[in-house]
Amino acid sequence: MTSGPLQTTSASSASSEPSRRTVVAAVGAVGIAAALTACGSENDSSSTSPNPADGGADAGAGAGSVLAKTSDIPEGGGKIFKDQGVVVTQPSAGTFKAFSSTCTHQGCAVTGVADGVITCPCHQSAFSVTDGSVRKGPATKPLPEKQVTVSGDSIKLA
Repeated sequence: MTSGPLQTTSASSASSEPSRRTVVAAVGAVGIAAALTACGSENDSSSTSPNPADGGADAGAGAGSVLAKTSDIPEGGGKIFKDQGVVVTQPSAGTFKAFSSTCTHQGCAVTGVADGVITCPCHQSAFSVTDGSVRKGPATKPLPEKQVTVSGDSIKLA
């Protein structure tokens, strides 16, 4: 009779292993299917036809897209475009500059532009609106310059 329970235990262990494998495989397959579905829906949304009223499907997303009107950027200050990762400044009347909106100290997003400086809230680094140079640390590197073009009253990423 001792061999009966051993066989049952052995058979029970053997039958539970494929069950675990099946569960793990099923969970993995569901995860892969979900990932593929998510990728597919992102691709589908980018293939929508452009809407002229809002500048197209990718308006504001990259080079050539209109960021702002020149009247939106105050002289001696600027405006941060969080989604594009850029800050546009007007250091003097009619002169427009653009810089990365990521602080070079520890990668925080800058949040303020006024009185000739771009400020980072994390450690109070300050950068010049004219050339992105460090006005006050702890940052030691300037904000990287971005290229913009002005056409009429529109400011675009180059």
